[in-house]
Amino acid sequence: MLATVVTTALLGIDAYPVYLEADLARSGLPAFTMVGLAEGAVKESKERVFTALKNSGFKLPPSRITVNLAPADMRKEGSSYDLPLALCLLAAAEVLPQNVLDGFYLAGELSLNGALKPVSGILPMALQAKAAKARGLIVAKENSAEASVVQDIPVYPVESLREAALFLLGEQRLEPCVSDLDAIWSNNPVHHLDFKDVKGQEHAKRAIEIAAAGSHNLLFMGPPGSGKTMLAKRIPSVLPLLKFQEALEVTKIYSVAGKLEPEQSLITERPFRAPHHTISDAGLIGGGQYPRPGEVSLAHQGVLFLDELAEFKKQVLEVLRQPIEDGRVTISRAAISLSYPANCMLVAAMNPCPCGYWTDENHPCTCTPRQIQRYRAKLSGPLLDRIDLQVEVPAVPYKELKKTQSSMDSESMRQRIFAAHSLQDARYAEGNCRINSELSGDDLQKHCKLTDTEHDFLEQAVHKLGLSARAYTRVLRIARTIADLSREEKIDVRHLAEAINFRFLDREDLV
Repeated sequence: MLATVVTTALLGIDAYPVYLEADLARSGLPAFTMVGLAEGAVKESKERVFTALKNSGFKLPPSRITVNLAPADMRKEGSSYDLPLALCLLAAAEVLPQNVLDGFYLAGELSLNGALKPVSGILPMALQAKAAKARGLIVAKENSAEASVVQDIPVYPVESLREAALFLLGEQRLEPCVSDLDAIWSNNPVHHLDFKDVKGQEHAKRAIEIAAAGSHNLLFMGPPGSGKTMLAKRIPSVLPLLKFQEALEVTKIYSVAGKLEPEQSLITERPFRAPHHTISDAGLIGGGQYPRPGEVSLAHQGVLFLDELAEFKKQVLEVLRQPIEDGRVTISRAAISLSYPANCMLVAAMNPCPCGYWTDENHPCTCTPRQIQRYRAKLSGPLLDRIDLQVEVPAVPYKELKKTQSSMDSESMRQRIFAAHSLQDARYAEGNCRINSELSGDDLQKHCKLTDTEHDFLEQAVHKLGLSARAYTRVLRIARTIADLSREEKIDVRHLAEAINFRFLDREDLV
């Protein structure tokens, strides 16, 4: 007999339906054949499924079994097909009626004793099931909270293959899992790191405030011990919570990557990723034999912090160009092309030279001009051009260190940043962008209007500093954010001057 069940496969961070078909033929020698571009873990499911069926008290008759995974031209991978395959075989053997499986989406890995284990990628599956108006989802109990974030579709948590079969037969009742979204959003994160702990560096804190208010890229350059990393690690304390659609996007990425915490249903806090400088290009932007999201995608809608920027391999840094500019990563292979969202705020920190003391008045620099030039050459001009704010972080003088409290703390900064985000939400409600760093084309001209006075000032700056067209655009975006922080609709010379002042490398007299 022929039976069919529905599950899903992943393409990037989105799911598409996979129809698993099983045919049990009583004629011929017993055999098992699986077709439909099944990869390693999917092919191995045969052994897990047959053993789980036996240990769950089910017995299949000797048959010639053919299993097809449609669409057959798309690669299937992972262990989530165990439960669909087991239930489909039971339906083909007439243990389960086909009609009890119709309309359900199924996913889960089976242990040899029939227990159901969680799998990755459940949230995209739930969204696909809702779009297809399915009757419901049957998933592992550990996956149910994640799936139930998607409203208006029942999610049934099961702990074993036998429990799933009895539920479908109507012999055991299961209550759908329900997520309390209000409770999830009210659980605000507690940050133990605060900007009030950072003595001095008011200029750098102001740069962080601007960067967080407009999601601008930021580079800190200064000697060792000046507080660059300390400043960067406190950025999450001033970032606003994710909106619901943004939270769904971020949670989908973490679900596909298998990085959701146990029992975590939705990520509401903006991510902060800080990979080590030994990371590979595939680890940073994604890829591999079976492509997975990289660090730049895991930082989507949050912060990607690259400490010791000049210590990263040059080819690793160069692959960041397209994600920084487009907010997406495209990974092309011979068999498949995938796209992952990567709209994050890049924050980087580096020393000005190999020894680190080129700009430090208290320590002599031991580097030669050629060594400094070679060190700086690891960062190409096009990459630096894509970093909006380039800020010098000098060593902290003792008079600042002895102060008991900083003049800027996370709470006051957060209030100003939230107010700026509210202005941008209202301004871009009907537009193509969501925040100042995304302004381009007509939107840039519309929301960054300048009078002749501002144009004359900016023209002089462009000629004197040799700013590129991209740098000119970024200065306008930064000025728009500075005006928003001041709650001013019009951009004037003060805002432009402050924006240009944060282009440290454009003003610097390079070696």
